[in-house]
Amino acid sequence: MLKIAVCDDEASAVALSEKYTRQCLKTCGAAAEITTYTSSRNLLYDISEDGFHYDLILLDIEMPDTDGMELAAEIKPFLPDVKIIFITSHLEYAIDAYELAIFRYVPKNDMEKRLTAAITDAVRLLLLEEGDSYTIKNGSSLEKVMYRDIYYIMKEGKNSVFHTSRGISKVRKSLQQVYEELQAEEFIFTDRGCIANIIHIMQLQKQSLVLKNGEELPVSRSHIQGVKEQITAYWGAHI
Repeated sequence: MLKIAVCDDEASAVALSEKYTRQCLKTCGAAAEITTYTSSRNLLYDISEDGFHYDLILLDIEMPDTDGMELAAEIKPFLPDVKIIFITSHLEYAIDAYELAIFRYVPKNDMEKRLTAAITDAVRLLLLEEGDSYTIKNGSSLEKVMYRDIYYIMKEGKNSVFHTSRGISKVRKSLQQVYEELQAEEFIFTDRGCIANIIHIMQLQKQSLVLKNGEELPVSRSHIQGVKEQITAYWGAHI
């Protein structure tokens, strides 16, 4: 079960963010425990002193005790992998939010659309990170590869080669067979010889994809439109 915190000094804003969060969880088919705060210091105390763990935190930036920017910086050492969504009325905070590696930045004047999209993206990524894996069997050896660690899979002769954050692994199967066994919408064919993981795609160029690790993958002309549509369907307009 996911753990989510919502923090804003205004109770009405907390209630609204919690409402959108519950709607997104229902849409994603995810279960979560939501804890709400109207004091940034209470949230920090629960995390730093009582060891509370959160997967996702929705933070208002403009708060009287400790503002969201300061709070995020203090939380990160305790929860380095937490995803934080900033909510604010002031656009100038966006640059600082980027420097803090914030998951998403949402302006208060477009809450329903932008916050809903941000929460949905965060929940989908968290669900993916919870642990889907693919098992590679070669002879008597078994290797479990987490979906989140897979950058892409390339055809190499009669093998499918997994390029992951942990290295390279091979399985003697066709790409089509591997694709069918993965059964996950984040994996897409970029051409006949390559499957990419959408969560690692940073940019779509004319005929290539740029991944988070800096590598580029080819996109064939016959696949380019389908790739665009699948990325859009998965992330919406927020890639």
